[in-house]
Amino acid sequence: MGDILAHESELLGLVKEYLDFAEFEDTLKTFSKECKIKGKPLCKTVGGSFRDSKSLTIQKDLVAAFDNGDQKVFFDLWEEHISSSIRDGDSFAQKLEFYLHIHFAIYLLKYSVGRPDKEELDEKISYFKTYLETKGAALSQTTEFLPFYALPFVPNPMVHPSFKELFQDSWTPELKLKLIKFLALISKASNTPKLLTIYKENGQSNKEILQQLHQQLVEAERRSVTYLKRYNKIQADYHNLIGVTAELVDSLEATVSGKMITPEYLQSVCVRLFSNQMRQSLAHSVDFTRPGTASTMLRASLAPVKLKDVPLLPSLDYEKLKKDLILGSDRLKAFLLQALRWRLTTSHPGEQRETVLQAYISNDLLDCYSHNQRSVLQLLHSTSDVVRQYMARLINAFASLAEGRLYLAQNTKVLQMLEGRLKEEDKDIITRENVLGALQKFSLRRPLQTAMIQDGLIFWLVDVLKDPDCLSDYTLEYSVALLMNLCLRSTGKNMCAKVAGLVLKVLSDLLGHENHEIQPYVNGALYSILSVPSIREEARAMLPDLSPEPRTPTGHSKHNLDHLSSIHSVPAIGLEAISSGNGRHPTLLHQRRQC
Repeated sequence: MGDILAHESELLGLVKEYLDFAEFEDTLKTFSKECKIKGKPLCKTVGGSFRDSKSLTIQKDLVAAFDNGDQKVFFDLWEEHISSSIRDGDSFAQKLEFYLHIHFAIYLLKYSVGRPDKEELDEKISYFKTYLETKGAALSQTTEFLPFYALPFVPNPMVHPSFKELFQDSWTPELKLKLIKFLALISKASNTPKLLTIYKENGQSNKEILQQLHQQLVEAERRSVTYLKRYNKIQADYHNLIGVTAELVDSLEATVSGKMITPEYLQSVCVRLFSNQMRQSLAHSVDFTRPGTASTMLRASLAPVKLKDVPLLPSLDYEKLKKDLILGSDRLKAFLLQALRWRLTTSHPGEQRETVLQAYISNDLLDCYSHNQRSVLQLLHSTSDVVRQYMARLINAFASLAEGRLYLAQNTKVLQMLEGRLKEEDKDIITRENVLGALQKFSLRRPLQTAMIQDGLIFWLVDVLKDPDCLSDYTLEYSVALLMNLCLRSTGKNMCAKVAGLVLKVLSDLLGHENHEIQPYVNGALYSILSVPSIREEARAMLPDLSPEPRTPTGHSKHNLDHLSSIHSVPAIGLEAISSGNGRHPTLLHQRRQC
């Protein structure tokens, strides 16, 4: 309460200023009257009227200096009251300032009675020349202004054909009108209520803070995964070292008793101690019968490995890139999408690849943070088959990395667009494969799993898998893996219960398919859905001779397949495979993955 009272006058002034700006006249009268009755002070320094009067005075002084040809007064006011961000960043302001310098440079030639004072004229021309060599040099490449760079060097500009327009009666009034309009616009912008300015700045600040926190969270998660891997390796090395130490102690005790240590035993101990990179060559190339060999090799294995320095890739103009991806020709879009994908997939794993991905994310390459109707993501629905295919490949490359999946998951429309493309795409098999691959990788994230199940993707997958012989290996493997991931959820199992007979028939047929890579996923899906009583009853009806103990279609009992309940293995296409083109036959990585 004390803080409110301390700033009450200023706060009430901000409200009054906004009501005045928005022309709430009756509300403003009531507000001012009530403040007066309650004895609430209004801040005198805040308010549109004070700033309006000051702004009008500055405008009048500028126009008066323009009319009088008072160059110094004009540009002193110009630089003091027109912000540098407008003078240097606004193209209209830059052009206007150029013509204003011309106006003052030729003022004596146009308006002097009789012959102009040579010393004063030389001073103005010199001032203009200095401007051309400094700030005005930025416009030297513009065709419109190029002829005027010769003005300081022409003895009599009034008769020169290139400057004929400057000495016409209409040129100065037109320039003055442009100046007045510009000053009016600047004045209107400066009269924006402080309350509105605070709101905009606070909103932008919050957005930037959220983006920074998001980037920090992603980086923290990445470091956490790296440290966890290091910890697991250190723990495994520690256990291995304890085991080797115990054996060496036993060997020392045996030596005291007079027993010999064989070279074969020493070799086996050293192989366990040395790093994985040395184990293959160590067993055959090192003679452990020579004294000191084992200790020398052990010390060599501890020498630090020099990592090859990988240079960072040069930065890109992402604003221009996104503009060309939205407005460019289909040919240009396809080339850009391919180049962006190759930049990610052919980069060296580690810092270089992480830098490329972070640059894509921080510059919102795919417009996942944007809600504009025209965005890069819309290329997934392009009329060009090639553009759709290359866009699907780029999204698949993003989805192959944990941070890329996190970035794509920020926009709920991404999943909807991918599902729509998957169900509609019937022309380009490669596009559908890459969309399917991206969705399968998305299924590693629980919220996206839920959305896919609710969207009925399980029904689409079952329908596609009814005729597996018509599918490519890539489509078959990723479809089955995606189905298994969705079936691991309770909602997914309940969705399968609605068409239990069809799901069981499709999965049981897939058990006999010649592609053996899909077997773990078929088993996983079956084991998961058979935990639902209604599906189990449907299975018993299909197989009357099924024993009371639940058994999988492979004949193994439930107790023999306990490991299947935790299957989360997924076929994952590597970035290098994506960069090569079709990505039709990925190497299946049967391992648990963290998203």
